[in-house]
Amino acid sequence: MNKIARNGVELMTPLKNFKSLNAVLGIADAVYFGVESFNMRMYSDNFKLEELNRIVKICHSNNIQTYLTTNIVIYENELLLLDHVLDKAVEAEIDAVIIHDIGAINLAKEKGLNFHISTQANISNSRTATFYESIGAQRLILARELSLEQIKEIKSKLNNAEVETFIHGAQCTSISGRCYFSAEVCQSQDYSANRGKCIQPCRRKWRVYDDQNNEFLYDGVFFINAKDLCMIEHIPELIEAKIDAFKIEGRMRDPIYIEETTSCYKEAIDAYYENSFSKEKVKGWISRLNKVYNRGFSTGFYFGLPRGSEIQRDFDGNISNYRKIEIGKVLSYFPDKKAAKILLTSGKLKLKDEIFIIGTHTYTYLKQEIKSIQIKQKKNLTETPLVNFHKERLTVGITVDKPVKKNDKIFKLEQV
Repeated sequence: MNKIARNGVELMTPLKNFKSLNAVLGIADAVYFGVESFNMRMYSDNFKLEELNRIVKICHSNNIQTYLTTNIVIYENELLLLDHVLDKAVEAEIDAVIIHDIGAINLAKEKGLNFHISTQANISNSRTATFYESIGAQRLILARELSLEQIKEIKSKLNNAEVETFIHGAQCTSISGRCYFSAEVCQSQDYSANRGKCIQPCRRKWRVYDDQNNEFLYDGVFFINAKDLCMIEHIPELIEAKIDAFKIEGRMRDPIYIEETTSCYKEAIDAYYENSFSKEKVKGWISRLNKVYNRGFSTGFYFGLPRGSEIQRDFDGNISNYRKIEIGKVLSYFPDKKAAKILLTSGKLKLKDEIFIIGTHTYTYLKQEIKSIQIKQKKNLTETPLVNFHKERLTVGITVDKPVKKNDKIFKLEQV
């Protein structure tokens, strides 16, 4: 078991970029991420291979485990590049690679790398699980199509290998993410989900015609648009099932989403071990999770086969009634005063407002409350005037919890 993990279960969060990393320092037990090659989210920002050493160093100095995703279908002409990527993973002292190709597993073993078996391997029974355990896998990321009872049974038949399952985020309607729908629609393997380049045609409206009965089964409906997984109210059951690691999905999501989901699940795990887990707390966590990107929530396969209600038929994409609204930017930062001069371009600020300062071309990510407001020589203000986006600008001084940089953008989550 990973000794770094808090309270005996590891909370693993996705990384899109360094801003995402800054968002979860001090919260997550582990992070998983990809580099430019060999990962299932090629449309995400992803890190450069030469950044591996820096990522691992930052994470290890903050007691965070690092897992590199190398879990796509790999072809013969890519073996030399894979060899190079794994050498860099060894050099960086990555904690494990997430992998499923047997040839790639052998290569990782030759280099002495710890490896976790990806959900792409579709581990659905104890025979498969014990096979991967027997060849040295430290962890098995089980098939998403398993029920909690099936997970318990598989776990009970393992000797040493850990078990990891998804607890939150987007779900595919395909088997453990293995899908050719995107490639077929585009008529090109360049857009294969199995190569990390899915265009998500399952999220579209479709018309399905039954030619034998001469009728439409679906006529412009999002009939395979799965809701997001959300298991926060069932954290006690998952811990008691002896699952070793909980995984949040979302390497395409922005740092606000990544921080909020990680924070909610961290609090839920801690509440379980502190015997303070309650329905009232669950209500609060779900309210917070509803404020960031989501397609509606379901429990996936954990308690039986998903029903029609597990599909978001009415909307494509985010159904949250909150949106990230840009309200200004940083003009300058004063480290001695821990303050920033900002240009407010839209809306207003008042004390205790929550804002997000996010870099466009920097790694800045900061979430904080407004603790002070100054306009020119007027200090200790409680709020600013309302700024009209099309006509006005207002220079405001605020205190900031961490360093920020010129031109970092400022956002608020606002109900729409």
